Amino acid sequence: MTEFDGLPLLRSPVAIAAFEGWNDAADASTAAVEHLEQVWAAKEITSIDPEDFYDFQVSRPTITMAEGETRKIEWPTTRFTVASPEGSDRDVVLIRGIEPSMRWRTFCESVLEICHSLEVNRIVLLGALLADVPYTRPLPISGSASHTEIAEKYNVVPTRYDGPTGIVGVLQEAATRADLDALSFWVHVPHYANNPPCPKATLALLSRIEDVLDLPVPMADLAEQADEWEKRVRAAAEQDSELGEYVRELEERVGDAGIQPLTGDEIASEFEKYLRRRGGSAGPTAGSW
Repeated sequence: MTEFDGLPLLRSPVAIAAFEGWNDAADASTAAVEHLEQVWAAKEITSIDPEDFYDFQVSRPTITMAEGETRKIEWPTTRFTVASPEGSDRDVVLIRGIEPSMRWRTFCESVLEICHSLEVNRIVLLGALLADVPYTRPLPISGSASHTEIAEKYNVVPTRYDGPTGIVGVLQEAATRADLDALSFWVHVPHYANNPPCPKATLALLSRIEDVLDLPVPMADLAEQADEWEKRVRAAAEQDSELGEYVRELEERVGDAGIQPLTGDEIASEFEKYLRRRGGSAGPTAGSW
């Protein structure tokens, strides 16, 4: 890589982005980008000035101390790192941050300006949503693409969701308007097992990244972690007869008709039925974009 105006000159770069918050059920999507940063030894190249985009009373800066003295204040923001995977003829720009509190359109312009400066030709956006799916089966992935041929090439299953959106949806629409190929993948996380982490969901997203990059991604111990996650959920289902029955109903639905993406209202309705059987109350469910 060579430096140009403070940014490296990259080889046919593709960007992969994920954001903490509403778009990130069980932290599954940001965990995928963090995994890529680690296995590909990505190096930070720039970040977005957070002053105009974050409410610091909501997303507070963190401070690290050493021997009673201040070492560093780390501000919530969106950071860009670059990886050069072994055996690939392209570089990968990894974008990981927090959903901004305000000025989303300006925020998207800032992200896309950096992508343009890096000559990124495609951006892949990752998200995770709560869904009515059995943990025992492969977790479904839905999404969208800026062009029909891209959607067909990567077998993108379209969502039927209509409702509030997050920064992933807004950024995808902005990228499309800016004539940048934009592709999104949303993994469906079982709403009854949504405490982070969810390695099975992260693994599902990484498998789609492999398809887009046409490059194997080192999975480290994610497969073992996903297996342990399933064992924990299975143990919970075995101890809770209502939960076990609910999971069996979901498995039968898959066997009868295959997994279909549900609308936000459908997810909420099913979740409420489940909670009523357990004598609880429903909380919020994540939508798509």
